[in-house]
Amino acid sequence: MIDVLVAGGGPAGLATAIHAAAAGMEAVVVEPRPGPVDKACGEGLMPTGAAALRSMGVEPDGWPLRGIRYLDGRHEAQAAFRDGRGLGVRRTTLHAALSRRAAELGVRVVPGKVTEVRQDSGGVEAAGFRARWLVAADGLHSPVRSMLGLDLPVRGQRRYGLRQHYPVAPWTDFVEVHWAPDGEAYVTPVARDLVGVAVLTSRRGGYPERLAAFPALLDRLNGPPVTQVRGAGPLRQRVRARVAGRVLLVGDAAGYVDALTGEGVALALLSAGALVRCLRAGAPQDYETAWLRLSRRHRLLTGALLSARRNPASARLIVPAAHRLPAVFEAAVRALA
Repeated sequence: MIDVLVAGGGPAGLATAIHAAAAGMEAVVVEPRPGPVDKACGEGLMPTGAAALRSMGVEPDGWPLRGIRYLDGRHEAQAAFRDGRGLGVRRTTLHAALSRRAAELGVRVVPGKVTEVRQDSGGVEAAGFRARWLVAADGLHSPVRSMLGLDLPVRGQRRYGLRQHYPVAPWTDFVEVHWAPDGEAYVTPVARDLVGVAVLTSRRGGYPERLAAFPALLDRLNGPPVTQVRGAGPLRQRVRARVAGRVLLVGDAAGYVDALTGEGVALALLSAGALVRCLRAGAPQDYETAWLRLSRRHRLLTGALLSARRNPASARLIVPAAHRLPAVFEAAVRALA
């Protein structure tokens, strides 16, 4: 019987399979899309995420990141990471590097989709396989999570993300976050001649009209994009639990606050390792506590920043406050990093 069956072959799913295989477990990934898989993503890894990749034997090509810079047209604040560099990396490049490492460790990636889950005291059946454990790494709107009744209702404002790439040489080694009344634009260098620009907003609409809210950034981009628009949302996802019998949730499927602080991939990589350690220890129920501990700082800081963002009066003060209180901004960035 397979030890770990993974539904979803994105970074969270592949990282789970890599950790499992490195621990001597048989891992199979079920993924319907041919690789390398692309999706809407800010494409910036915090230093913890970059370090997690290296510890797995994965070192994709990308652009070293020194810190984070906030701008609103009048004020600017920046903070460097204290412990190591982050990494700007194309989502497809990251996926290809994870896939190579998984293949080196003997992980099987098979085409398919989990459309039904049956579990008993001895294992789980899904996608034509029987395994000891099923890991749902099937994304923000996880079908497996929904099947198991683990979704919780989400109230309040909904936010969406849109992303494209521009053939521009990076002008900085900081991730730039440009603030406007209706959203933020995240600029991440990912190669010597390419930057990704992701726009997060609560307003529905096309990418060009959303990007028009950032005229100074548009002047920097100086030309047409070289990739298609990719979108995601609504971003906020509430989850009842991350463990349901022999099924465990990881990555975006495990719950999501917002992309505002850019920690999604790093948290997915770290929680994948924690999940496998819990399985190896024969204590899958401990994964819930481990996930809550790993994500606590992210959930608190992202939630607080998002609350300030929702109120127009406080939203206007975010970048000026970061500018006037650099020590506080540096502490927040380093806590997230």
